[in-house]
Amino acid sequence: MAEGEKADPPSRRRDRLRRRSGVAATPAVAEVPRLTRYVEDGRPSPAPGGASVADGLRFAEGASDRMTMSLYPRPTTAAIHELAEAWELHPLVVEDLLHARQRPKVERYGDLLFLVVRSAWYVDAEEDVVLAEFHVLVRPGAVAVLCQDGRWIDGTPAERLDESTFGSEEEARALLPGEDLLRLGPEAVVYRFLDAIVDGYTPVLQGVAIDKEQIERQVFSGDAAVAERIYRLSQEVIDMQHATSSMTEVVEALRAGSAEPAIATELQTYLQDVSDHLTRATARVAEYREALGQILDVNATLVAHRQNEDMKKISGWAAILFAPTLVAAVYGMNFDVMPELHWVFGYPMAVTLMVAFSVVLFVVFKRGRWM
Repeated sequence: MAEGEKADPPSRRRDRLRRRSGVAATPAVAEVPRLTRYVEDGRPSPAPGGASVADGLRFAEGASDRMTMSLYPRPTTAAIHELAEAWELHPLVVEDLLHARQRPKVERYGDLLFLVVRSAWYVDAEEDVVLAEFHVLVRPGAVAVLCQDGRWIDGTPAERLDESTFGSEEEARALLPGEDLLRLGPEAVVYRFLDAIVDGYTPVLQGVAIDKEQIERQVFSGDAAVAERIYRLSQEVIDMQHATSSMTEVVEALRAGSAEPAIATELQTYLQDVSDHLTRATARVAEYREALGQILDVNATLVAHRQNEDMKKISGWAAILFAPTLVAAVYGMNFDVMPELHWVFGYPMAVTLMVAFSVVLFVVFKRGRWM
């Protein structure tokens, strides 16, 4: 974990980045029960009915190969206060848990490790990257995960994370790695959870890639609405870049303390694998952001070219219409001495001049590809 210990974190900055959430700002009133598993020698089992957070800690303290795992699908104020009392949480941690909206980070309070991370999933119909915030608390023999947005890693609503799915569905297996890893303690659960979040970035990037290809075809088809779509997708890519860069900081902070003797070699290797996947995801996000910037430049160039072509046509027709207007203006000056006014062929000559000038200009512009 992180090297050294401190009573207070070095910084209490709130997250000021634009944060997308799959739930409304007003918290839901429906409570989703806490899901708990007792782990002994790497084998998880349901907690006894009515077991409290303090009961879980007493179970974990009963033997060195025991651990308790808790998942809060939608943490309520009462549940957070119960957790804070049983775990003797620092007031700053309690404040973060109650108010959420935190920047991804890693902080240590004595023997407690506090992580804030965000998962992402892609809503293809809306071309929207949605982020969900998770708070992870780790102490000797215990780990707790709080879904601050009432969603799981892939956007699954909290109501679906019940006892019937915990440990059997894909959403819950993110917290239940194999027995070999569970024997390594709560840190194994944390690393498996981070790996599941990072793996969830892949389908998001695949969705962005498909939309990017569609936008490229739309640009060259001359669709006038493509610029807005480019801007929207660029904003989603920026959101994704914030998520991956913040997760990189979290993983690097964990890796910086991975040399402690208490951390097993298997977990160091596991975290390295998470870092590798995250590096690839971060690189792809940067590529997509750069590609969308280039697509926007190309679209601007094509729009300018089309506007230039339109202006050439408008200018050409204006010149063609100016020729007969000039002739008509000359003979409309009403001077007393204008021989053509009294000539029998004056009118046919004026009309002929108008038509001739217009035809000559049209031929010239046509050859110059202005028409």
